[in-house]
Amino acid sequence: MILVLHNRYRTTGGEERAVEDLTWLAREHLGESVEILSRDSATLGRGRAAVAMLGGGLAPEDVGAAVRRTRARIVHAHNLNPALGWRALAAARQGGARVVLHLHNYRLVCAVGTCFTRGNDCTRCHGRNTAPGVALRCRGPAGEAVVYGAGLALWQRRLIAQVDRFVIPSRFARSRLETLGAPLGGRVAVVPHVMRETASASRAADGRFALVASRLAPEKGVETAIDACSQAGVPVVVCGDGPLRDELAALAAAAPAARLTGRVSAAELAALRRDAALAVVPSRSAETFGLAAAEAMAAGLPVVATSVGALPELLPAEALAPPGDATALAVAIARRYGDTAAGEAGLSVVRERFGPRAVAGRLREVYDALR
Repeated sequence: MILVLHNRYRTTGGEERAVEDLTWLAREHLGESVEILSRDSATLGRGRAAVAMLGGGLAPEDVGAAVRRTRARIVHAHNLNPALGWRALAAARQGGARVVLHLHNYRLVCAVGTCFTRGNDCTRCHGRNTAPGVALRCRGPAGEAVVYGAGLALWQRRLIAQVDRFVIPSRFARSRLETLGAPLGGRVAVVPHVMRETASASRAADGRFALVASRLAPEKGVETAIDACSQAGVPVVVCGDGPLRDELAALAAAAPAARLTGRVSAAELAALRRDAALAVVPSRSAETFGLAAAEAMAAGLPVVATSVGALPELLPAEALAPPGDATALAVAIARRYGDTAAGEAGLSVVRERFGPRAVAGRLREVYDALR
C-alpha cells in the first residue's frame, strides 16, 4: 500500500497533474494499492495557513492514523505546505511507513518555489537563509513573506530528517537544489513525469496556429511568445489564466493574429493541440521539468522553447532560444512551424524516456530500495 500525501494549491496546475499521473502509474503499472490523503489550500484562511507554516503542519495524527489503517509501507509525499508540513512525515514514520518526498519545485529553500523574482532568475536564498526572499517580498505582502520565510527556515532540517528518499523530475532540478544549498545528501532519485499516452503520429503539417498553454504569470514569458509569433508571421492561440490575463489580452488584441482563450478543459486543450502546427514554451524561470513541452511533444507537436531550466534536456539546440529574446524565438518558430519530422522526433523522445514503462521502472526502483 502506498499512501499519497498532497496539499493542493489554491490555483491548480502542473503539480496536480503530476500527482494524478504518478498515482495512476503506481496503480496501473506497478500493481500497487494507492490511497490519497489531501489538504486544500483553498479551504484555509490566511491566518490558519500561517499557523500551519509556523507550526510545521496541522493535525499530523490524521496521517499516522491513515498509515495504521491502510498498513501503508510507503508514504509518497508531494506538496506539504502549508497544511501538512514536517509533522505529517514524522507521523508517517512513527506509524511504520518509509517516506518518499517528491520535489516538483524548489520550495525547500525558495518560498515561491520557482526561483524567479523581480523579473529574473534568483538563487539568493540558500539553505536555511531565507532572509533575501523576505526582504524582496517574493510572496507579496510583508506578513506572508515573513511567515513563509520563517516557516521554511525553522523546519527545513526537521523536514529533511523525516525523508528516506527524495524524488526530483530532472538532472537540472537536482543541480539547482544543490546550488540553493538544499541538504539532500545522496538520497536523490531522478524520476521524470510520465506521459500516459502519445499521439499515433504527428499532424503538424496540417496545423493552423502556434499554441501556448501556460499559466499567465511573469515567469512564463507569454508576452515574448506573442511578440515572437508576430515577428514570424504566425497566428498564435494562448490558453490559460493567471495574474497577467488583462495585460496579455491587451497585447494580443494589438497583435496581428493572436487570441487568448482563457482557461480550458483537458478535452479542449487536446483539441487545440490537434489543430496546432507548433507549441511554444517561452518560460523565463528555471523549469524543473518542462511539463508543457513534454505534453505537447506527446501530442506530436514540434516545440520551440527557451533555454532555461530542464527544457534543454527535452529539446535539441535548434529548438531553443534565450529567455526573453523574441527575435531569436521567432527564428526558431519559423524553422519548426508545421515540421512533421520534428514532431515525430519529439514523439520518439517521449515514448522512450517518459512513457509508462520507462517511468514505472524508475519509480519501482525507488520503492524497492525502501523495503
